[in-house]
Amino acid sequence: MLKILKNLRVGDWFLMVLILGMTVLQVFCTMTLTDAIRDLTSTIMRAQMGGAGTAEIWMGAGVMVGYAVAVMVCQVFVSLCASIISSSLVTNLRRKLNDRIESMSMGQVERFSTASLITRATNDIQTVGFTVVMAARMLCGAPVTAIWAICKIQAVSGELTLVTGIGILVLIIFLVFMIVFLLPRFKKVQKFVDKVNLISQENLQGIRVIHAFNAESYQEEKFEKTNKDLTRLQVFTSRLSALMNPFLTLIMNGISLGIYWLGSSLINSGTTDYPTLVSFSTLSSMIVMSFMMLMFMFIMFPRAQISAVRINEVLSTEPDILDPEVEKPCTEVGTIEFDDVSFHYEGGGDVVSHLSFSIGKGQTLAIIGATGSGKSTVIRLLARFYDPSEGSIKIDGVDLRDMKQKTLRSKLSLVPQKGLLFSGTVASNIKYASESMDDETMKEAARIAMADEFIQKMEGGYEARIAQGGSNVSGGQRQRLCIARAIASKPEICAFDDSFSALDFKTDYQVRSNLKASLSDSTKIIVAQRIGTIMDADKILVLSEGKIVGQGTHQELLRSCPEYQEIALSQLSKEELGL
Repeated sequence: MLKILKNLRVGDWFLMVLILGMTVLQVFCTMTLTDAIRDLTSTIMRAQMGGAGTAEIWMGAGVMVGYAVAVMVCQVFVSLCASIISSSLVTNLRRKLNDRIESMSMGQVERFSTASLITRATNDIQTVGFTVVMAARMLCGAPVTAIWAICKIQAVSGELTLVTGIGILVLIIFLVFMIVFLLPRFKKVQKFVDKVNLISQENLQGIRVIHAFNAESYQEEKFEKTNKDLTRLQVFTSRLSALMNPFLTLIMNGISLGIYWLGSSLINSGTTDYPTLVSFSTLSSMIVMSFMMLMFMFIMFPRAQISAVRINEVLSTEPDILDPEVEKPCTEVGTIEFDDVSFHYEGGGDVVSHLSFSIGKGQTLAIIGATGSGKSTVIRLLARFYDPSEGSIKIDGVDLRDMKQKTLRSKLSLVPQKGLLFSGTVASNIKYASESMDDETMKEAARIAMADEFIQKMEGGYEARIAQGGSNVSGGQRQRLCIARAIASKPEICAFDDSFSALDFKTDYQVRSNLKASLSDSTKIIVAQRIGTIMDADKILVLSEGKIVGQGTHQELLRSCPEYQEIALSQLSKEELGL
């Protein structure tokens, strides 16, 4: 938890000092208030016996009210400063957590899981922020009040102090009991929250599949089981925590009863008087309340500590993909070279093995192969979402590890296998690479991608609304908008990861023809399953189980590569292939 406080600003630490000062002032005013209550009680008793007048009573009441107002002002100031500190900490944590997540490699994101990262960025940060507010308000005031009050009551009566001490001892035993039983449960609660978020995310993302397979009941049962596990755990912790208030009330009333019972005997023996007894009772209540606040903080801290550890796990994770300190200058333009590249995902075997190929500026490279052969992995390695386990990848004559990621991605545009649009407008999605892009460039990209026609028919045209994930457009329209977004920045290299699969043959052909004519200087990599999409490429790679089993033009592979022949004949006839 202390490590998380490093994210506070200098101004926040200054506010912490002010809180400490105002807390001491508040405690001083509170203790003086108890003296004022004692004096006023004594004055009233003297007035009943004719030894004091009304003016003296009003004077004592005014002093008491003055100190009460001072206590209130201090409390308001402390609460305001605590809220500012908490808001600042939460803001900084969210910003740093977001920046750290964006700098992570895909492998690191997968290790944490999206659902867990969302929980850490929301629920865990909220828990830490709330704890900081309460700690700033209570953690300074409660110990100071308790120590000050204990010093004062010891000076009043040793017998009455013993009664208060017994009550405090019982409170401490109860506190230890609560921590021992609650801390392990709080750890489990956060894990169950992660799991609930994961299932909810899957339900939302896969809602169409769920409906298509009538799997609503299965998903409901899956969610219900996790939800019940979380509920049972939270009910247990809530019930245990709920014991705190009645137990504290019992202790407080028990201490008061003991003080008055013992105090009455002391008054009868002449050892003390009633005003002193009232003052002592007030002080003992303050001590119990201080310990109650400390107990509340001790209950909160374990949960906040767990959340803080989870947040720090993300913040302390160093990115796997690092930029070089000194970037090497490019010696070529638009070239790509894979040199004996192998790669495996964490915990698995090689997905691609000893890949070696190259392509020059303006050429088109196509990659085809069976499902799971490593086609998409090649694109991910090219975009440096992962670093190869062995070998090297060069763009423009420079190893990607010697090139800054910003430089790489300014040269490369990627259309992913699963086309993703962001909530906003058609224009904002196409202009995603550059907000300063002019409208004519945007519309030209849409025309090349054969998207302009359906955009014009949408209500609002290029200002038509796009829902989150592009759920309000068809799969083919989404792919064309993603293609338009990729080519709008006129990149040096364009990578299409099975980005034509939702297009009909005619549109597929037109889009590829437009790309060839408009991006003749750009190097293009096309991953596809259809022979018709790749047969005009300058070079075709055939992958099987992560290895290159064929490399050449369409005609060369038809003659020399059995795997390519098999794929081609499964889609086209011998006459269409010219065999």
